[in-house]
Amino acid sequence: MAKHWADFQYEIYLNGMTGAVPRLPTDLSRLEELTERRLGPGPVGYVAGSAGDGSTARANRAALDRRRIVPRMLRDVHERDLSVELLGRQLPAPLALAPVGVLSIMHPDAEPAAARAAAAQGVPFVLSSASSTPMEQVAEAMGDAERWFQLYWPKDVEVARSFLTRAKAAGYTALVVTLDTPLLSWRPRDLDQAYLPFLHGVGTANYFSDPAFRAGLAKPVHEDPNAAVMHFVGMFADPAKTWPDLAFLRENWDGPIVLKGVCHPDDARLAADAGMDGVVVSNHGGRQVAGAVAAADALPGVVRAVGDRLTVLFDSGVRTGDDVFKALALGARAVLVGRPYVYGLGLDGQAGVEHVIRCLLAELDLTLALSGHSGPGTVGPDDLTEAGA
Repeated sequence: MAKHWADFQYEIYLNGMTGAVPRLPTDLSRLEELTERRLGPGPVGYVAGSAGDGSTARANRAALDRRRIVPRMLRDVHERDLSVELLGRQLPAPLALAPVGVLSIMHPDAEPAAARAAAAQGVPFVLSSASSTPMEQVAEAMGDAERWFQLYWPKDVEVARSFLTRAKAAGYTALVVTLDTPLLSWRPRDLDQAYLPFLHGVGTANYFSDPAFRAGLAKPVHEDPNAAVMHFVGMFADPAKTWPDLAFLRENWDGPIVLKGVCHPDDARLAADAGMDGVVVSNHGGRQVAGAVAAADALPGVVRAVGDRLTVLFDSGVRTGDDVFKALALGARAVLVGRPYVYGLGLDGQAGVEHVIRCLLAELDLTLALSGHSGPGTVGPDDLTEAGA
């Protein structure tokens, strides 16, 4: 029988009989404010901050808020099943944890804690290239649970090839290639603190542990850490990459490949023409282009363009279960959630991440049922209206 994620609320109420209340808020939109109060301005600014004046991050929220759910009545929603098939894998819910780098700045248990939380709840964990823990260690923490690898595509072709070989050997099943970060954007919260963890060798674990990367150094990392950091900075991203370069990925990765950061229907078509398996409609949570289109506003156009050819995923602005419902209604097959789980990690380690996953999916389960749906598959554009329309 499918898991009833909504039962989490009864668990909370029953625990209340002994006077216990949740350690973190169940309204996940409150986590950011709590994190701001408890963690230092550098780490908080790095996670919560956005490009420019934050207008794209605000637009992401506004685009989801503007869409309102139209509930339907007297439909049998007694038995619900949130499971979906995604990229050839059966998943218990249409949710994955988005790739977020340098998690050690939020909690000493870093990526392994978030990965264990994802594994415990059965949702995929997408590991960032810029993690503070080597990919093999994160894989070990997850056992045989579902994990995907996110690639920041480096200039050095041998390092790129080595990353893909290592990820495959460590049991990562899908490759998520982030396209929207060929350069770091103008991020005032980081700039005002002069805070960039990579320059201190944080978020470089996959590189510093990589044989192809180390082959390019004159001295071992521990003997000249500054030279290693500068070598990393010089290759981290490549603004010269173009669509024909995708052939390299296909030649060196035999599993599903998903391109992250696609907002234009024509780019989605180019991804399909290049033999990719999916796209993530995303503006990097508002972190890359100030003044950019809201991800939820870009989603329907991409779905119309390639929804029959590619798996369309979504991230940017998701804070609640009803946000996930809205993304599904707009045509996404599943949603990646980023900042909320990172705040959960910062506030309460692995338990905090599990709390975020369970809250999100309990609320999604209830939102589906109360809107007249027994699973994600029947949700569509007719279930939404636009405020003021």
